[in-house]
Amino acid sequence: MTIASSLLVIVASTALGLVFAAARGSPRAGLRRATAVYVSLFRNTPLLVQLFFWYFGAPALLPEAAREWLNAGHHVSVAGLRLHWPSFEFLTAIVGLVLYATAYVGEEIRAGIRGVPAAQLHAGMAMGFSAAQVQRHVVLPQAVRIALAPLFGQYMNIVKNTSLAMAVGLVELSYTSRQVEADTFKTFQAFGFATLFYIATIALLEWTSAWAVRRTRVKT
Repeated sequence: MTIASSLLVIVASTALGLVFAAARGSPRAGLRRATAVYVSLFRNTPLLVQLFFWYFGAPALLPEAAREWLNAGHHVSVAGLRLHWPSFEFLTAIVGLVLYATAYVGEEIRAGIRGVPAAQLHAGMAMGFSAAQVQRHVVLPQAVRIALAPLFGQYMNIVKNTSLAMAVGLVELSYTSRQVEADTFKTFQAFGFATLFYIATIALLEWTSAWAVRRTRVKT
């Protein structure tokens, strides 16, 4: 669950971060102000408080029938397969983590875009590219190379932040370790294994980051 939720948050926050970075650089002042408010709101409030809001606060605004539906078990049939609908705890944790991570990932991508020399933009326009084509083929590839190492730093934070989702009932590694400790009273073994898992996961991300940075330097 820790790996699955981390990967889901990484993919979603990166996709939203690209949109967010584009909005931050938009010529429309209203859009720039809205994204600035978003950054201020999500980066200046604790993640745990945000998770509690999505789990306890937001559902209180919904009708009682909607709250009951969210908390009940559901199934979805896909190509003849009967799949379980994600639990309310899982959905709450993912929404909270994605919205929080997007504020950071989007800013890293924006910094990468701003790091691309303006001459590159002008050169693309001079070659006859449209504004969208310049962004896609000229600016974004270079921006990703610039922001790659900081982005992996944010991905490491995402993995560690999933541990806070245990507060809203997500049965991830920290939650399970707490259950094992309560059932067996083997505190050192339970949390020691969890610590080693986090260390191994972060080490793998660090190695992947170093490998990706080397690959992009070779290509450039």
